[in-house]
Amino acid sequence: MKVSLDCVYYVGEKPCRYKRPCDGCPEYTPMGTRVLIIKLAAIGDVIRTTSIITGLKKKYGNPHVTWITDAAAAQLLKETDGIHRLLTYDLGSILFVMSQRFDVLICLDKEPRATALACLASADEKLGFTHSPEGSLTIFNPESRYALRLGLDDPLKFHENTKSYPEIVYEACGIPYEGQDYRVALNGEDLRWAEALFREEGITPNGKRPLIGLNTGAGPVFTHKSWTRQGFAGLARSLVQETGATVLLLGGRLEVERNRYIQEASGGVAAVIGGEQTLGQFAAMLSLLDIIVTGDTMALHLAVGLSIPTVAIFGPTSHSEVDLFGRGEKVISTIDCAPCYRSGCEKDPHCMDAISIQEVLAAILRVMGNNRRT
Repeated sequence: MKVSLDCVYYVGEKPCRYKRPCDGCPEYTPMGTRVLIIKLAAIGDVIRTTSIITGLKKKYGNPHVTWITDAAAAQLLKETDGIHRLLTYDLGSILFVMSQRFDVLICLDKEPRATALACLASADEKLGFTHSPEGSLTIFNPESRYALRLGLDDPLKFHENTKSYPEIVYEACGIPYEGQDYRVALNGEDLRWAEALFREEGITPNGKRPLIGLNTGAGPVFTHKSWTRQGFAGLARSLVQETGATVLLLGGRLEVERNRYIQEASGGVAAVIGGEQTLGQFAAMLSLLDIIVTGDTMALHLAVGLSIPTVAIFGPTSHSEVDLFGRGEKVISTIDCAPCYRSGCEKDPHCMDAISIQEVLAAILRVMGNNRRT
């Protein structure tokens, strides 16, 4: 019996989707160039890195892509077109990767656990980050030098750089960048869950009233990465007055108390929704919105990947690496010390205090005007 081990549909322990013998199968499709991508975290960066798949297809025709990432990020990559094997970073997956030989290895993660796997895995060509025999972060190929410099040169990263994250990734891979964006593919079960939740809460997507989500958190790493509670509360009131919008307060477990405060401070015009959802369910919730307002966080990259019109608020982090691909606006703090990437800040007022409700509201109104439903 002939077995086509190099077919993209071959499973091994059970029949493939076509349930035919390999011998003479008209669906036989060889793997082509075998590419290993190592990108573990952060989740937002993993999402943005998916833009490289389009470039790989253009360069290699029909590459077979194995992607290894953290379990949390894997939730959002399951439906991504162009990823043939999705592995979570654990001992079993590491051993599986090391037992093979790839044509191309791309490591776009600076963490030692990622660069260690990049060092040990076998590939004819290696691109991106690795580490030296001394354990110091370095690069495989000269095209990755700019990506390395961004982590070493604060003036370059904070003020001089004009390249977006996808552009930097393409450069590191030696592939011409032509504005390729990234897409988040939703799981049908997650979308049905989100639609049911909205029905239970009496929320109607695609209705007469604009559905605007305020993603109020941004994680604990950078102080003041989130816009102020008072800003979100005032914005919610202004949106209802100016547009008649339905305003939803979004977030995860870390934002439960914050969102309750904002809801009360808004006079109850904003509704809290979710809070205990999975990442896939959160993405599905975002997909039902007309506009999202968010800081520089995972929700921003999900919104871009879902093609949702977005207003992004930037304080301590750089806006230049974020591309909204013409589907939104950035509101950027003008305080002298921003961006700083500091984990702590005692300034009063700080960078997010310098962003007014009127600035954010004006950006939302412009985005709404440019994305009117037909």
